[in-house]
Amino acid sequence: MRIGIVILPDQRWAESSRRWRLAEEYGFDHAWTYDHLGWRDLVDGPWFDAVPTLTAAAMVTSRIRLGTYVASPNFRHPVHFAREALALDDISAGRLILGLGAGGIGFDSAVLGRPELTPRQRVDRFAEFLELFDKIMGTPATTWSGEWFSAVDARSIPGPIQQPRPPFVVAANGPRAMRLVARYGDGWVTTGSHEVDSADAWWRSVAETKDRFDAVLAAAGRPLDAVDRYLNLDTSPLYSMTSVDAFVDATGRAAELGFTDVITHWPRNSSWYTGDEKVLEAVAAELPRLQS
Repeated sequence: MRIGIVILPDQRWAESSRRWRLAEEYGFDHAWTYDHLGWRDLVDGPWFDAVPTLTAAAMVTSRIRLGTYVASPNFRHPVHFAREALALDDISAGRLILGLGAGGIGFDSAVLGRPELTPRQRVDRFAEFLELFDKIMGTPATTWSGEWFSAVDARSIPGPIQQPRPPFVVAANGPRAMRLVARYGDGWVTTGSHEVDSADAWWRSVAETKDRFDAVLAAAGRPLDAVDRYLNLDTSPLYSMTSVDAFVDATGRAAELGFTDVITHWPRNSSWYTGDEKVLEAVAAELPRLQS
């Protein structure tokens, strides 16, 4: 089991850098930050962009993998984002993981003043985003004309450190997005259901989602072990960093369902992911056992 942690970009770097250094020192396998222009009720507080945050994180770490959780076409264009990804992969010496998703409604889609898209339109746009982004990342020059995006001789020289490109970890809960994982994904990340009121109900939803994903992979002709499986533990009603026992139990249940990776969140003082960093320290002491 590989274990990752999300560090929200809600602190000035003078404070946030400590967390990224500690994530590596504690032994986490990967560390992520949200790729949003603003997020829920934190939109009125401090918030920083994911790409420079990950660039700075790459400069204060040397081992831990670094990822976007998750970049979306709400405000990312494949041409520019490919350039950013190439730079991040180079600066991090090949430690970049690209978490990618269709994008939801909310501040990211509203702040640019564009009409709100339907769920079907968001997946249509995401399918084109993935196809073009994948092509640019692996091709020296790309010209493209689609419904949502265009590119004219978009360059990707000198190419990524990771070949053929950094891994795509594609977020998907529904069948259409899962089929995109089967086509483009090196990894799959899921949240389970958001519409449950107990941890046990959430775990049942995760198991059902996993079974649907197995069926999609089989239908696409991909082996079930061809795609790494990431579970966001903190969409459960029970925050995984509530206690060491809660984290150990969640990691064990994820492993039983066949997940290769889990993702938790750095404890915050209030609002989302409220917790105690002493619990995080105690969890860190358990990581070698959980990762074995």
